Amino acid sequence: MNPFDIQKIRADFPILDREVYGNKLVYLDNAATAQKPQVVIDAIVDYYTWNNSNIHRGVHYLSQIATSAYEDARETIRAYINAKEKYEVIFTKGTTDAINLLAYSFGEKYIHAGDEIIVSALEHHSNLVPWQILCQRKQAKLKIVPVNDKGEFIFEEFEKLLSSKTKLVAVAHISNALGSINPIKKIIKKAHERNIPVMIDGAQGIVHSAVDVQELDCDFYAFSGHKLYAPMGVGVLYGKEQYLEEMPPYQMGGEMVDQVSYQHTTYNRLPFKFEAGTPNVEAVLGLNAAINYIKGIGIEQIYRHENELLKYATNKLKKIEGIRIIGEADQKAGVVSFLIGEIHPYDAGTIIDHFGIAIRTGHHCAQPIIDHFKIPGTIRASFAMYNNFDEIDLLINAVKQVKKMFE
Repeated sequence: MNPFDIQKIRADFPILDREVYGNKLVYLDNAATAQKPQVVIDAIVDYYTWNNSNIHRGVHYLSQIATSAYEDARETIRAYINAKEKYEVIFTKGTTDAINLLAYSFGEKYIHAGDEIIVSALEHHSNLVPWQILCQRKQAKLKIVPVNDKGEFIFEEFEKLLSSKTKLVAVAHISNALGSINPIKKIIKKAHERNIPVMIDGAQGIVHSAVDVQELDCDFYAFSGHKLYAPMGVGVLYGKEQYLEEMPPYQMGGEMVDQVSYQHTTYNRLPFKFEAGTPNVEAVLGLNAAINYIKGIGIEQIYRHENELLKYATNKLKKIEGIRIIGEADQKAGVVSFLIGEIHPYDAGTIIDHFGIAIRTGHHCAQPIIDHFKIPGTIRASFAMYNNFDEIDLLINAVKQVKKMFE
């Protein structure tokens, strides 16, 4: 294993050299999107410079080169998450697209009036609203697992919600708003005791931890490329073959068909049944480059570094009078959400921005959990492999300046 060299890593991300308002950029908005290493940028430029072509079915040289690279990327991802089969990896536009695909296709096949779907109070809107709409469409019921005051999934309440009517459990691996790590292996095991399939929203989970879908035994796992140091506009839905085979396609058009006549259409085999239209080839190749980059550093080393940053930032913030940390789960990853006294998060964020520090304020597309704490939103700092302790010190100084200004 290579030593974790923070200076070398930072040098791989060109945007970290830029200035904002005369200050060196401090980028602490990684839960919204991560920056891209040069190898990812190069992969995109290289594709458009030398191999730009539509993929699959093309007999000419460029099409074959692009197709081969695209399918090699699928194999990279299969191996990275340890899916059993390559065709269990479905390319999507991102986590939101993947969950919407599942909500429609799984919903059409398996959800009926009176059935129940379980989500948690920690969910991003992308893992709440699609199930909410599905339940309205199918006259099913959405059940919510509550959280405690530390922002932790209450497992005992989850057990009480499980019943013969439960047809799916859909929960986040890691909360984007609070950083709470859900006990997904335990959740999956308990649901499977009743033969209930489980979908994991891995948008944050894939970034901060090793994911082995066979070891977890999850039925579906969704994630985005852009939070994994890859381009925007690409993501993955992993699904067990048994479900993907039975589910109807989500979108219609090119690629997802086998035979078409005016009277009848048959569908393509997996994974192409769920990949209608011209794909985002350059983003898939960028995702391939990003995963290889992460593998070169080691996800375990990345997690350890981010965890040290989280502990350091949390301890520093707690020493400032009037700071309230929102979400203090025993198991957390890479996110600290907080408030500065009675100062509105938006006002604080606007001032912090003028120090060249990128943080996020608001409800973080997770309004229900913000409402649970009876607050207008939070200030959220989220960490990545390229962040360092000096940047946290700059954030702490900015927070102190905000506090001083409002006093």
